[in-house]
Amino acid sequence: MTDRLRTHSNPDFEARFAYCRALRVGNLIHVSGTAAVEDDGSVTPGGAGPQTARCLAIIKAAVEDLGGSLADVVRLRMYITDISQTDSMGDHLRAAFADAPPTSTLVEVSGLVDPEMIIEIEAEAIIDSEIVEEA
Repeated sequence: MTDRLRTHSNPDFEARFAYCRALRVGNLIHVSGTAAVEDDGSVTPGGAGPQTARCLAIIKAAVEDLGGSLADVVRLRMYITDISQTDSMGDHLRAAFADAPPTSTLVEVSGLVDPEMIIEIEAEAIIDSEIVEEA
């Protein structure tokens, strides 16, 4: 069986719904749907742009915690509650992925778990190295 490594970003919320922020299996990293939640549990204010930036920061930390980088991200799935706000996302996505753009999907949805949330992003990464056991 391939080893699995997990990382968490909001342990109380993740425990409530039985999931982890990201899971590494071999050289694959799967990042759960990530909304713009601040460390104090509040939702990032300011619309889709600032929320996209926060989602990407959380995703970056999770991927790095499992041995990858944003350059290893090969797939994004983005769910937005107000498709008219997509232009405000572009600068943040280009800043994160301009050198290695992943494939992506963006769809409008009727709602997310909190009505203040406008965007949720899932990511998948493939890294070149396998998990190395600590001695």
